[in-house]
Amino acid sequence: MIEAGHIEALRALLGEKGLLVAAADMAAYETGARYDKGRAAFVARPTSTSEVSAVVAYCVRHAIPLVPQSGNTGLVSGATPDASGAQGVLSLDRLTGVFELDPVNRTVRAGAGLRLSDLSGRLEEQGLFFPIDLGADPRLGGMVATNTGGSRFLRYGDVRRNTLGLTVVLGDEAGTVLDLSSALRKNNTGVDWKQLFVGTSGAFGVVTECVLNLEPLPRQSATALLVPSSSEAVPMLLMAMENALGSYLSAFEGMSGNAVRAALDHVPSLRNPFGDGRVPDFVILTEVSRTNAPRAGEQPLDAVLEEVLADIWEKDDALLADAFVGPPHEIWALRHALSEGVKHRGRLIAFDLAFRRGDIMRFLDRMKAEMPDRFPGVEICDFGHVGDGGVHFNLVVAKDDPRLADGAFEAALREWVFSVCVEDFQGSFSAEHAIGRKNQVFYDRYTPAQIRRLSAALRAATSPGELGAIQF
Repeated sequence: MIEAGHIEALRALLGEKGLLVAAADMAAYETGARYDKGRAAFVARPTSTSEVSAVVAYCVRHAIPLVPQSGNTGLVSGATPDASGAQGVLSLDRLTGVFELDPVNRTVRAGAGLRLSDLSGRLEEQGLFFPIDLGADPRLGGMVATNTGGSRFLRYGDVRRNTLGLTVVLGDEAGTVLDLSSALRKNNTGVDWKQLFVGTSGAFGVVTECVLNLEPLPRQSATALLVPSSSEAVPMLLMAMENALGSYLSAFEGMSGNAVRAALDHVPSLRNPFGDGRVPDFVILTEVSRTNAPRAGEQPLDAVLEEVLADIWEKDDALLADAFVGPPHEIWALRHALSEGVKHRGRLIAFDLAFRRGDIMRFLDRMKAEMPDRFPGVEICDFGHVGDGGVHFNLVVAKDDPRLADGAFEAALREWVFSVCVEDFQGSFSAEHAIGRKNQVFYDRYTPAQIRRLSAALRAATSPGELGAIQF
């Protein structure tokens, strides 16, 4: 519990609407997107950088731990309080007042509380977009804090690559505001300090405003679902398409048959493009796009894609004849339904892993071969970004499975998956979900001691107060 005097002081800083203390009002902020649930001492909801600064300064001076929370769509307990009831939640959901578009510079300065869907809607009429495509709808501050990637990473990169500037409140007794909001793309005048706050889960400081790179909205696109002849053929197919399509290739997504079936079962309006009720064991979603309007005499993109696929099919055996070139909205609807479909299939134990591109299918093959003996009854429903080496390695357990009552079961499962990923394949145990309480132990284990010491020193220099759910 927190002293009543602190509640009154915070309410004086934020007003009645800016501070929540009633259990019913705080429930949504205490519950994460994937099973985690804690208990907050309060929820602070500032509307400006100056209010964030005032709250952070007060809490640091009085040793009140704060957990920054953006859209609360994360999956690793990085934005929810623990069960102690001693941590306050610092929500960014009202930091939406800043929106400054510069179409010539192709940048936008926006509040950290703005949702990705809201940003996309406001940019569309200008023919621009922030090129991070996600199934969830996070807020911008959280996207920066976790360095989100998404389905079009292959062409546009991650949030780090598309962040030009930030405004950050440090976790010190002054609530220092750090203005790193330059909209320059080239600026080699010293350390690029903004990158210190990208992907570090809010532990080094709270992002309140972002200056983001924008890209021209694609005006032509074509998509296809492909069935590789084998897992070994997937990297060959990726390289063949990159060589043939160059910068036109904007997505190369892998979807397991189990994940596709889960989506089709959960969303009856989705059409099974393969017919006869069958679903291949592994499917590739590929997309090509152009930013220019169609020009007279220009070959349509669907024809370009079909021509490339026919050439690949004729030259090697990487591709089966089951390719389906179809409407982008229909094909992407299937991809975006995977997460919800898998979640409703049973109790979900989710991993966000990354590998060298040539290793991703070898890892999946090993998991599928060994899982039945090590953990019988656990269903693998993987999907992810094969083009950049990322995979959402989702494991589904029946909700009535008695093993779920034993915490040691999930712990052993996580130990095995992470050890194979990191130790055997030199992969990452967190591709784009960043670090939260769920994987603190693996950060401590797999991060070299020298890097941990440097990270701790940087955190102490920027935010010596108790900020965030991760201990660097």
